Amino acid sequence: MIYLSPPSMTEVERRLLLEAFDSNWVAPLGPFVDRLEQQVAEVGGRAHAVALSSGTAALHLALLLAGVRPGDEVLVPTLTFAATANAVSYCGATPVFVDAEPASWNVDPQLLDDELRVARRVGRRVGAVLPVDLYGQCADYEALLRVCADHGVPLVADAAEAVGASFDGRPAGSFGLFSAFSFNGNKIITTGGGGALLTDDADAAARARYLATQARLPAEHYEHAEIGFNYRLSNLLAAVGCGQIDRLPDILERRRVVHGNYRALFADVPGVSFAPVSAKGTPNHWLTVIVLDGAGSSDGTDGPDCADGREAAVVRVRAVIAALRELGCEARRVWKPMHLQPVFAGARAVGGAVAESAFAHGICLPSGTELTEVEQERIVATVCAALATGR
Repeated sequence: MIYLSPPSMTEVERRLLLEAFDSNWVAPLGPFVDRLEQQVAEVGGRAHAVALSSGTAALHLALLLAGVRPGDEVLVPTLTFAATANAVSYCGATPVFVDAEPASWNVDPQLLDDELRVARRVGRRVGAVLPVDLYGQCADYEALLRVCADHGVPLVADAAEAVGASFDGRPAGSFGLFSAFSFNGNKIITTGGGGALLTDDADAAARARYLATQARLPAEHYEHAEIGFNYRLSNLLAAVGCGQIDRLPDILERRRVVHGNYRALFADVPGVSFAPVSAKGTPNHWLTVIVLDGAGSSDGTDGPDCADGREAAVVRVRAVIAALRELGCEARRVWKPMHLQPVFAGARAVGGAVAESAFAHGICLPSGTELTEVEQERIVATVCAALATGR
């Protein structure tokens, strides 16, 4: 099976894992956790990082530390994985879903600005803005930070998919009051399961560590004055993460090559393009996303007969994914917009046409670090055959 984004493990990670194992310092915490936090902070251009059990845990704590409270609204991209919106719900707040911009499929800064103006006018409290660096491409932080500053609303960056990417020369994870990385098994680098909260605030980092260890007070017994969480990362998993970060430059280069190979192989295939990439940043190419029949166009629509064009595109997308499955390849559609998810039925959405078009037309292809050129050729040939036959 050729998976979408499998882990890339070498002797480097094995050696560090065995070193942690042989030390019998398994959990909780340990020296590899401290080392990982230093390395992650450097990668994200921050003063501090807190290693946690998942990127979702990092988002949850970041929102709490940013001051999000029950009853608040948090502005979230609709084109994202559910964890972004779920973290808002964990705080007792309400996600408001904002459409993507056609230039990058990341959240649209102008729509955010418009919604913040409406919220101010009608008296709705917005606790935070939570942009996502979609598929390893940074959002437009130049515009987003300006909008948030104008409205006095904190920005928390969901950089879960973007380790190693950059925007305007600054690394993913360096933007906003807080940011979050994911080290899930399918990410650019992995600890098997894990994540990190990043910040430049030493006191906030200390409080994140406190909350993540069940809010245990420094006493000779177990003393708790508030509700905490079991969110810290084990020393064994942190050892794997240290090895992954040591190899990050090579991993990023290999993903760039894989993405470039796809572009070359699809160059003369009609009706196939790629998800838009903004000129303002450098993506990490976590996943390569192809687009059938021009979704992501400048107006974010699907042609003159939008409903019929979108329905036909979905049929083609499903046919291609089915053909790849027969080949033994994992492929999937672009994230289903949050405003279309049953769990968030009734939530307010600002726009939605761009995200819906991306979902209708987009396919995530296998993009792993170890993917070979021969495998890519088979994948592209299968996509072309499926499009030609209409299967």
